[in-house]
Amino acid sequence: MRLLALETSGTTGSVALWEGAEQPAGARSWSGGEGRLFSIALTVGQRSAQSLVPAIQRLLQSADVRPGDVNVIAVTVGPGSFTGLRIGVTTAKTLAYALKAEVVAVNTLDVLARQAPLDGSRCWAVLDAFRGQLFAASYHRYGSNAWQRDDATHECALPTVEEWSDMLRAGDIVLGPVLGKLKGKLPGDVQIAPATSWEPQAETVARLALELYREGRRDDLWTLVPYYGRLSAAEEKRGESAKL
Repeated sequence: MRLLALETSGTTGSVALWEGAEQPAGARSWSGGEGRLFSIALTVGQRSAQSLVPAIQRLLQSADVRPGDVNVIAVTVGPGSFTGLRIGVTTAKTLAYALKAEVVAVNTLDVLARQAPLDGSRCWAVLDAFRGQLFAASYHRYGSNAWQRDDATHECALPTVEEWSDMLRAGDIVLGPVLGKLKGKLPGDVQIAPATSWEPQAETVARLALELYREGRRDDLWTLVPYYGRLSAAEEKRGESAKL
């Protein structure tokens, strides 16, 4: 089995390929010993429709895998950059159609949570929603090696930085690319994850998508769309104008 993962939800991106033995549905755990994992990081200038496919080609060549041998395409669908999400989802759908591969979509915040250190009882994954707001979701420890999203939080709430800061408790772990803008604005008793974990990575997308796939998750190629989490500024302005 070969799973290709795309991550283009932010200002940078990456692609990864997992290759290993297929396991029956219901096998939740992932172990690096099960197979091989390859990845390529994309720079800001490479995160475009024109450069993403060549990067995927280089990745497959480095793993000595033919495009037709890819069984599953995994992609982050949001929240995140409007442009980045469109590029990633469109590329994933095009490849899945051309290669007759199945598709697994993953939430960007869930990917970030998988990258949080496992030395606390709660973590927060957070992204910049702009206009003074955030996408944020909290997670609690699930077993000994994973985080599970709390039912009480949902990124659609779009809290302000101040509102989110008030939700934090002592010892909470926080991570996400927006933290670079929030220095000095967070309580001193929270634990900021290492900066190397702030950006969602395609390797994590591959691991999470593999678990979902083994649990029976499949997404419809024809109805798959990016999850932006909010209207664009232009759409909000049109909505405001319509109310006048």
